[in-house]
Amino acid sequence: TRTLSLTMRSIVRPWRSRGRVMAAALQLKPRPAPRAQPPAEISMRGSMLTDTFNRKHTYLRMSLTEKCNLRCQYCMPEEGIDLTPKDEILSKDEIVRIARLFVDHGVNKIRLTGGEPTIRPDVLEIVQELGRMPGLETIGMTSNGIGVARKLPALVDAGLNRLNLSLDTLQAHKFTLITRRRGFDKVMATLDLAVELGITPLKVNCVVMRGSNEEELSDFVELVKDRPIDVRFIEFMPFGGNKWKKDVFVPFTEMIEVIEKDHPTLVPISTEPNDTARSYKCEGYKGTVSFITSMSKAFCSSCNRLRITADGNLKVCLFGNTEQNLRDRIREGMTDVELAEVVQAAVLRKKAAHAGMDNLANMENRPMILIGG
Repeated sequence: TRTLSLTMRSIVRPWRSRGRVMAAALQLKPRPAPRAQPPAEISMRGSMLTDTFNRKHTYLRMSLTEKCNLRCQYCMPEEGIDLTPKDEILSKDEIVRIARLFVDHGVNKIRLTGGEPTIRPDVLEIVQELGRMPGLETIGMTSNGIGVARKLPALVDAGLNRLNLSLDTLQAHKFTLITRRRGFDKVMATLDLAVELGITPLKVNCVVMRGSNEEELSDFVELVKDRPIDVRFIEFMPFGGNKWKKDVFVPFTEMIEVIEKDHPTLVPISTEPNDTARSYKCEGYKGTVSFITSMSKAFCSSCNRLRITADGNLKVCLFGNTEQNLRDRIREGMTDVELAEVVQAAVLRKKAAHAGMDNLANMENRPMILIGG
């Protein structure tokens, strides 16, 4: 059984396998969970998160759930998804253990995603646990803004200090078309509450799609005139089931050209070395606008991000279709030292760049909702 288990660990599996089918076939019996142990002290300490291109990964995005109360066109297939069984989703203790392992090895920023992370009943407890971790400087969350308002003050008290809200239109009727649900007013109320609570940076994520919302670019810029927020225009990216088409894709250069016609005082501003966004500001405006150019001007060379899916798989690249299952290894009784070795091996296999827009459109990958936004 031990030999078979080790063999399985050496396999880099496409996301569809998820490990459970193979494990069932081999009839592996999980080993008892280990007792609490000190942080992993291994020979590669400090380098566990450094890849062969000397990129140091200090940012971990953790999906808490695959469930969501919206059905955004670019995120979820129209026919919906098959949810992972509840007992195969990471537990709170497993999330905290994985987070602590990464923080012990240099991660200083964690963002909680989904699905919609606030759907998870123990989201506050998870943030409280993260807030007590020495070395973790930033706890962020990406939310659709529908139900987070009532939990937001407590989340901030627990340590949440960054918030991204998804909002792809400023028109209520169009919101319903894009998300296939109602809720525009709730999102706007959440945005105003977050400003009132002083969350900074506070960001609004807008996926720009031709024929849906590209004519609202200048309207979104006006949103930051009196609000200290950053609106981030995101290029439409191909994922499983989102029916990505090149003629729907709006490149950064086109967006900036449209905005500059209405806002001639728009100028670029400096950003941090690992920022994914190209940021701009209009004279006299409280907020900023940014552009996530994953397709037209990729920023892979400075990528410092890793992802954990809700079902416990490590993805070293958002667009990669190979994963390492940490959940099963934890449940089989792996120590933190052994887990660190698995993580390091995966990080060392990270490629220099993603495959490019045209190739990605033809590659198999999870739907975005099963990765974590």
